[in-house]
Amino acid sequence: MSKPIHTQSDAGVASPPMQPAVRWALASLSLSMLLSSLGTSIANVGLPTLAQAFSASFQEVQWIVLAYLLAITTLIVGAGRLGDIFGRRRLLLAGISLFTTASLLCAAAPTLGLLVAARALQGLGAAVMMALTMAFVGETVPKARTGSAMGLLGTMSAVGTALGPSLGGVLIAGFGWRALFLVNAPLGLLALLMAWRHLPPDRKAGAGKAGFDTVGTLLLALALAAYALAVTLGRGSFGSLNIALLLAAALGAGLFVFTEARVASPLVRLAMFRDRVLSASLVMNALVATVMMATLVVGPFYLSRALGLGTALVGLVLSVGPVISALSGVLAGRLVDRLGAPAMVAAGLAAMVVGSGALSVLPGLFGLAGYIAAIAVLTPGYQLFQAANNTAVMVDVPPDRRGVVSGLLNLSRNLGLITGASVMGAVFAFASAASDITAAGPEAVAGGMRISFAVAAVLAATALALALASRALAARPSVPACPAPPRL
Repeated sequence: MSKPIHTQSDAGVASPPMQPAVRWALASLSLSMLLSSLGTSIANVGLPTLAQAFSASFQEVQWIVLAYLLAITTLIVGAGRLGDIFGRRRLLLAGISLFTTASLLCAAAPTLGLLVAARALQGLGAAVMMALTMAFVGETVPKARTGSAMGLLGTMSAVGTALGPSLGGVLIAGFGWRALFLVNAPLGLLALLMAWRHLPPDRKAGAGKAGFDTVGTLLLALALAAYALAVTLGRGSFGSLNIALLLAAALGAGLFVFTEARVASPLVRLAMFRDRVLSASLVMNALVATVMMATLVVGPFYLSRALGLGTALVGLVLSVGPVISALSGVLAGRLVDRLGAPAMVAAGLAAMVVGSGALSVLPGLFGLAGYIAAIAVLTPGYQLFQAANNTAVMVDVPPDRRGVVSGLLNLSRNLGLITGASVMGAVFAFASAASDITAAGPEAVAGGMRISFAVAAVLAATALALALASRALAARPSVPACPAPPRL
C-alpha cells in the first residue's frame, strides 16, 4: 500500500517524480472519479428510451437524473465528514460497493419508481466517491505534486462527462437501456479492487469517538434538497411551490447554522469560513460552475436554432468542450505545481472572462468557427481554475477535516451547476424575448446567446476580482501587536 510522501517545494521548483505505489493509488482515485461523473452523463442520453420503456412522460423520467444529482448534492458534505471520523479508506470502499450494487439494481429495475430509488442509492455511493477522492490526495500524493493530482482528477471527471453520451448511445443501440447501468458493474469491481489494494490504511481505528453530527447533517440535507428542487422543478416557470421550497431551504439553512454553533462535534465548523482562502474559493467555485452550466443550457439551442445544425452535429460540437477539458487537465495541474496555485487561479479565471466574452461576440461574427474558438479558450481556463482552486484549498487542510472540506468544494460546484441551469436558462429565455424558447427564431436565439454570455463574463469577472482581492489580503503582512506599557 502507498504511503504519503510530504515534500514541500516552492512554486517554480521542479517537483519530484511520483513513486510507483503513489501512481497506483492515484489511478484508483481517478477511476472512482470517472465512475461518479459517468453515472451522471450516461443516463441523460437514455431518457427518451426510458420514457418509452416505462410509458412515462419526459418530466417523470427526468427524476432518473434528478434523484442521482439530489443524492450527491444533499449528502456529499456528510459523506466527507463520515470519512474524517470513521476512516476514509473503509468508507470509500463502502461507497464504491454501494455504487456498484445500486448500478445492478438500476439495470434490474422492473418499474420506474424502483429505478429512481436505485438511482438515489447510486447517487449516495457517488457522493462518497466524490467527497473522498480529493480528500485522499493529501494522504497519497507528495505535497509538491498536489496540483498534478488535482488536474488528473479533473481530467477524469471531464472524460466521464464526455464519454457518457457517446458510450450510452452505443450501449442503447446494441443492448438496450439496461446496459447503461450494467456497464458500471465491471468498472466498479475494478475500482474496488484497486482501492482495496493500493490506498493507504486508515490512520486511527477508533476515530469514531469524535462523534457524528446527525441533526446537522439532516438539516443541511433537507435545506439543500429544498433549494435544489426549488430551482429545478417547474421547467422554467416559478410558482408558489418553488417559493415555498425556497422558504423551506432558508429555514433549514438557518436552523443548520443555529445547530452548528451549539453542538460539540459539528458537521461544519462555522469558524472555518473565517478563512478567507476557503470562503473565497467556495464562492468562486459556485460562480464558475454557473458560467460553465451556461454552455450546456444555452449552447444546444444556439447551435440547433440559430446555426441550424442537425442533432448529430450538435452533439459533436458539444463534445468539444469536455474533450478539451480532458486534454488540458493534466497540463493545468503541472502548471499549478510549477507556478503556484494563487497565480493559476487568477490566470484560469482571466481565461474564463475572455472565453465568456468571446462566446458573446465571436459566434455572431464567425458562426460555428467562432463558437468553437471561444470554447477552446473557456474550457482550458476552467480546468486551470479547478486544479488551482482545489489545490489552494486542500493542500494545507488538517487530516481530520479533509473529507468535509472536499465535500464543501464539491457541494459549491454542484450548487453552482444547479443554480446555473435555472438562472442562466431564465436569462437566456428573457434575453430571447420568447415565451417558448423551443419555438424562437434564429435572430432571437442569437440575441439571447449574446446577452447570456455577457452575463456569464460578468460572473467570471466577479470571481476574478474576488480571487485578486483574496490574494492581496493574504499577502498583506500582519501588524504585530503593540507591547503593553511597563507597569510603574
